[in-house]
Amino acid sequence: MDITQLILDDHHEQRRLFAILEQINRTDTDALSSIWDRLASFLELHAQAEEEIFYPALLHAGIAARRKGAVENEALDAIHDHNDIRDAVAAVAHHQVGTDDWYEAVASANLANSDHMAEEEREGLTEFRRLAGVPQRHELAVTFAAYEARHYTGVRPVDKDPLGYVRAAEKREPPANGSLGVGSLRQV
Repeated sequence: MDITQLILDDHHEQRRLFAILEQINRTDTDALSSIWDRLASFLELHAQAEEEIFYPALLHAGIAARRKGAVENEALDAIHDHNDIRDAVAAVAHHQVGTDDWYEAVASANLANSDHMAEEEREGLTEFRRLAGVPQRHELAVTFAAYEARHYTGVRPVDKDPLGYVRAAEKREPPANGSLGVGSLRQV
């Protein structure tokens, strides 16, 4: 198990749920509402799991590898993107399900999320696979999966100040078990 693969799996599920919405008849507002509610909740849970587990690990790994600037920029972009996705998801609630305006708001949320996922897949996940060894990625995957399982009923959306988030994450100590230790960073 690898945290980067779990994140990719979540991205696939997000894409799948957006695609399902596109295939439901607009008059079936119960189905549209149910799928959208699941997707909106999942988007937030995924973002918060990344913010709690993945991005702090990426920051610490990058600092240890003397790539602080690159990983800080990736984390800043990700938190900014998460805020944009939260705002787009919140905008959907202002429209009646199944209307043109609702579909347009859902499409905006899809675009914000798709842009974020593409950038994260190209940069953050790739960088982390270069910096972190398989044992660390496995350990983080267990933590990530457990976090999502514990919060399966959803989490409250909260925008974060990107710079404040990065500074706070950098100040947090890596786990004492050594999973973010320098020695494990170069393992392949």
